[in-house]
Amino acid sequence: MTGLQRSTQPMTRLRANVDFRYMPVNKVLPPLLTIANAGVNLGDRWLLRGANLSLHTGDRLALVGPNGAGKSTLMKLLSGHGEMDEGSIWISPGAEIAYLPQAPQIAPGLILRDLVTSGMSESAIGYKADAMLMQMGLDPVRVSDGLSGGEARRVSLARALYTKPHILLLDEPTNHMDLPTIEWIEDMLRQHHGALLVVSHDRAFLRNLGTGIIWLHDGKLRRREGHFDEFDPWSDGILTEEALVRHKMDRRIANETKWSREGISARRKRNQGRLRELESLRVERVKAGGNNQRAMRMETGPAYGGGQLVLEAINLCASVPAPHPNPTKVDIENGPKQRRTLLQHFNLLVRRSDRIGIVGPNGVGKSTLVRLLLNIAEPDSGRVRHGSDLIPAYFDQRREALDRDRSPWTTLTEGGSDMIKVAGHTKHVTSYLRDFMFDDVKMTQRVSTLSGGEQNRLLLAKLFAQSHNFLVLDEPTNDLDIETLELLQEVIAEYDGTVLIVSHDRDFLDRTVTGILAFEGDAKIRSHAGGYSDYLIRKKVAETRQDRKVVPKKTKKSGPEKPKTKRPARLGFREKHLLETLPDEIALLERQIADIEAELAAPNLFQNNPDKFNDLANLLTTRRDFKDKKELKWLEIAEKAETLEQTPPNT
Repeated sequence: MTGLQRSTQPMTRLRANVDFRYMPVNKVLPPLLTIANAGVNLGDRWLLRGANLSLHTGDRLALVGPNGAGKSTLMKLLSGHGEMDEGSIWISPGAEIAYLPQAPQIAPGLILRDLVTSGMSESAIGYKADAMLMQMGLDPVRVSDGLSGGEARRVSLARALYTKPHILLLDEPTNHMDLPTIEWIEDMLRQHHGALLVVSHDRAFLRNLGTGIIWLHDGKLRRREGHFDEFDPWSDGILTEEALVRHKMDRRIANETKWSREGISARRKRNQGRLRELESLRVERVKAGGNNQRAMRMETGPAYGGGQLVLEAINLCASVPAPHPNPTKVDIENGPKQRRTLLQHFNLLVRRSDRIGIVGPNGVGKSTLVRLLLNIAEPDSGRVRHGSDLIPAYFDQRREALDRDRSPWTTLTEGGSDMIKVAGHTKHVTSYLRDFMFDDVKMTQRVSTLSGGEQNRLLLAKLFAQSHNFLVLDEPTNDLDIETLELLQEVIAEYDGTVLIVSHDRDFLDRTVTGILAFEGDAKIRSHAGGYSDYLIRKKVAETRQDRKVVPKKTKKSGPEKPKTKRPARLGFREKHLLETLPDEIALLERQIADIEAELAAPNLFQNNPDKFNDLANLLTTRRDFKDKKELKWLEIAEKAETLEQTPPNT
């Protein structure tokens, strides 16, 4: 099995100039792993330079940075499956490392349970492995032949969790995972007692799990303890400080350059030292960055044409062949062709400017629903009616719109002119691809050689260069970094057309949609107003209400029953008080949160007063938690009051 990398031995594939030795144990608070002054050179640039990091027992750290910054390279390095050009690494003796790469590969012909438990002394209690695999929607006795990329990732993750290593390195563990599985993974990782380092684009996952942040920026690693919500103001403060330093350096270089050109008399006398200083300034400026920093840009044009009606689903029914519990059985072809119902008498009306998110477990039919609504697939019964002049732009999670034998260049130009239309104006394809972080080499490579994140960016570039008024995105967040996701969120926010999004990214849904279509079992889909958090609150309230209805029946006593007088239910005094006062308290907290956010946005706060910056960031987290709890409480009481109003007093 190659999908999960597990190491108990020191790395051997290191270059000669790299010092590798173990860190002694039995020291005061010894780290499990330490790298010092690590450097990785790609020939034309340093991906990592002077990188330092220590992992201790109990660390749950989020590794963040833009695509191409070197996060996956660093994870390989830490796992013992990468090489450094300079620096040193120490690992505590006996420390075991489990590593989940972005694209795990699983050997064929093996039982999944055996893949998870192989080499483990606890193989006798394989029921734990069975439980993990079933939780991830996998049959423990299934053979590994024909696993999809998402299934291979699940098997490798189950293996990583089962081994209980001292150090757990996970590169995008939530890719292709549904929300219930992600929440289960969160619970499992909270129980991990060793060190955990996670690369993920899922903000909610990092927010719920992490206790600290590792920011990979300009080849350096910066660490901050605390909640992930503090990352944006913290990193913005550093970037502002760096920009100020570069600005001052640029002004000094400009002055010195002017002197070197105009100060004739000075150049004749004692000028060599000053000229050498100017050259040193220029070298230092290059090291400081800014000259070669690329900023990603993303835009889409206005929504052309179309009326108020986007589409209407009328009495839609759909089913798919039911999966066989053991896909390796030879006689499956001769068995009964059973089907599983996905949709039953489903109706939906989508109007212009609607922003709808679709959620539900993997395999429930979300992508099928999208294809039905776009008339790509045919329903068993019912129909879908499109509005006039509907022009959809469809982001397919399988990326079928990309020809893997073409290059990004020919994908956008179709082999024709070098100029393309983007957002209503003409643009050279080279410039447009650079906006999506493609360098000159990547532009001419085959699509099949690109990473998952690069392919997703290319598909977005292709879609946004087209005319459309209906943006349909099926799992667009997979393999994208947080920076790209933020840009995509901004594009969606400014888009004046209709948006339909399938996603398991809770934070992304909260930031982009105003309504939720939730698959809730038994081929039922229910509509909910608001984002994913709003849907989750209402779901919990409904489940609580249902639990209260389930009251155990009392044993009947012999003899005549006394007539029961039903007392009309009502809100208690405290509930009435909270129903009236909580809105004001929530509004006050919202104002406090806005004031704190405004203070944190001050450009020089982090530079001038880092302690105040940290205090405000912690206070912001506390205030947000208070607000969430009060909103949930008010919603519970309000729904109870609404139910009482609709119930006759003597029923």
